[in-house]
Amino acid sequence: MSAPAQNKGFIAWLRDLPLFLLSFGVLALSMILPAIHGVATQEHAEARMFFYASILGIIVFVLIGMAMAGRKVRQGPLGPLLSLFGVMCLMPVFLALPFFEALRTTTFFNAYVEMVSAITTTGATIFEDANRLSGPLHLWRAQVAWMGGFVMWAAAASILAPLNLGGFEVTARAEPGQATVAMNQIRRADARTRLFRVIGALFPIYAGLTLLMWVLLQISGETSLTALIHAMAILSTSGISNIGGLETARSGLTGEMVMLLFMTFALSRLTFSTDTVTSKGAGLHTDPEIRLAVAITVVVPLLLFFRHWLGAFDVDQTSSSMDGLRALWGSFFTVLSFLTTTGFTSADWGTAQNWSGLGTPGLILMGLALVGGGVATTAGGVKLLRVFALYRHGVREMEQLVHPSSVSGARGLGRRLQKQGAYIAWVFFMLFALSLAALCLAFAAFGASFEDAMILSIAGLSNTGPLITTAGSEPVSLVELSIGGKLIFCAAMVIGRLETLAIIALLTPDLWRG
Repeated sequence: MSAPAQNKGFIAWLRDLPLFLLSFGVLALSMILPAIHGVATQEHAEARMFFYASILGIIVFVLIGMAMAGRKVRQGPLGPLLSLFGVMCLMPVFLALPFFEALRTTTFFNAYVEMVSAITTTGATIFEDANRLSGPLHLWRAQVAWMGGFVMWAAAASILAPLNLGGFEVTARAEPGQATVAMNQIRRADARTRLFRVIGALFPIYAGLTLLMWVLLQISGETSLTALIHAMAILSTSGISNIGGLETARSGLTGEMVMLLFMTFALSRLTFSTDTVTSKGAGLHTDPEIRLAVAITVVVPLLLFFRHWLGAFDVDQTSSSMDGLRALWGSFFTVLSFLTTTGFTSADWGTAQNWSGLGTPGLILMGLALVGGGVATTAGGVKLLRVFALYRHGVREMEQLVHPSSVSGARGLGRRLQKQGAYIAWVFFMLFALSLAALCLAFAAFGASFEDAMILSIAGLSNTGPLITTAGSEPVSLVELSIGGKLIFCAAMVIGRLETLAIIALLTPDLWRG
């Protein structure tokens, strides 16, 4: 058999494997990177653990793949969505294995919670002291989050969009969890092909942006490992850092400017792809998510700035203009960071508080995280498009109070929204609120205070892990939670990543038929 024929046979074999098994193989192979880093930095114990886990995973993948060779995978229309759910819930068991064996000073369950936090791009960590983890372990956390972010990039166009989930239900013509009548059979039959096509188109963009940001951060003065981890954290909106945040970063203001530029990719999918555009002529200048995000990132920092300025006027009337500019920059960067659910705080965020003598506006940060970023991006939260749909509906209701006989047109920004878009957005918002209330009660049942329960619930549902250290008067310690509390937090992160509508779709038997 010729080499091209062998290659075609190998590719066909990979395409026929279940999506969950393919994900397992890719993640097993990716463990080679922290192993190489461990060898380069003379951390041989960590390198061996990742290398052994990678070899074990690859062997298991090949054996299961060979056993399934020639078998046609039969999945219903929600099969890919179930695979995505499995990746978020079950895959961390395997991902935690080298982490646990390399660290050896924690329980396997804590390692599992850490990996769930990483793969859902939440970024919350049990290990409050960054020095407790070695370089390969920090790299593995950021790498898992980076891969989890790309999974959501690819799943948005290939899994969620055909099923009208993940925010697409606001603009779609079919019910959530179902494809349109015209595309129903085509998308069911072509789901795997569509997934491979989307991965082939988006991975070079995702990897290229990460590489570019890594280089720019190193030019800004950051160390190689920290620059890579921060680049992965920004693109995946995980907020993971190996130095405990940006306060001790070497890149300084220049590095924060670079990060701010790349955070914009979490505001709208139109910033990097047009594969899910729902209307003709759509562009960044007319995109409702971009416009709403710009309004929020301008208005909220100005309000915080004037709030701090008034506080500073009472505390110290001799504050310099440079302190005011640093406070304004710290507010602007931090607002955009939490709006995209990244969770990095600017090094000047503390300057704004010290300048005014006021405490941390944690409620504002939680509100920003709840709003979230763009649909079909790595950001979490309710999503800007849903908030925009509710805003447009509210404006329309007020117009009808003045002109009861007026007829709504489909001009401008409203063109992306379907007729019942606001209604479906409100349904999602209510489900989100009910999930938030249920999680708060669950955390309280396991001994958390009201404030801690609220912060943990919002951090999990919005996939903004850094909230647990910045939103409250005192940081919330994950390691002190009971096993039940940690399980609830894992459930909150998975629900926030996949969203409530997708979970409900998986529990609906009628959608599995056909």
